[in-house]
Amino acid sequence: MDLKELYQEIILDHGKNPRNKKKCDGFNKEAEGYNPLCGDKVHVFLKLDDNKKVIDVSFEGEGCAISMASASIMTEIVKGKDFDIAKKIISEFLTMIREGSKITINNVSKNENVTMMSLSGVKKFPMRVKCATLAWHTFISAAEEKKETVNTEKID
Repeated sequence: MDLKELYQEIILDHGKNPRNKKKCDGFNKEAEGYNPLCGDKVHVFLKLDDNKKVIDVSFEGEGCAISMASASIMTEIVKGKDFDIAKKIISEFLTMIREGSKITINNVSKNENVTMMSLSGVKKFPMRVKCATLAWHTFISAAEEKKETVNTEKID
């Protein structure tokens, strides 16, 4: 199996069997996101402890396979990480999607890196970049307790 096939398999698996697609117990932060171009909607639920560790993260929503797979991947990657580390991971992910760069942060396992990189091909389809980044932007909005809905048309 080549890398492209592996990436496609990861995305299809997360799209068909999304992880953490529910409202997590005891969440203390939440945010909604919307992609008007594709119709994707995501609601991220986050449980941070007093030390700003991501105890739990989940999502509910509907949308295209890329959007749902990306939300699923995001929840798996940031769960259990300190918020500052999660923010760095998200920043690298967003840069990778926009610019095609590699994930270089040391706070992810090789498997997590491969899983995030599975979405790297989205860069070739500008209309899909917003689908792939919606949940990641919404996570940050939840953590920062922003009240307005994340709208992909208002994000760089």
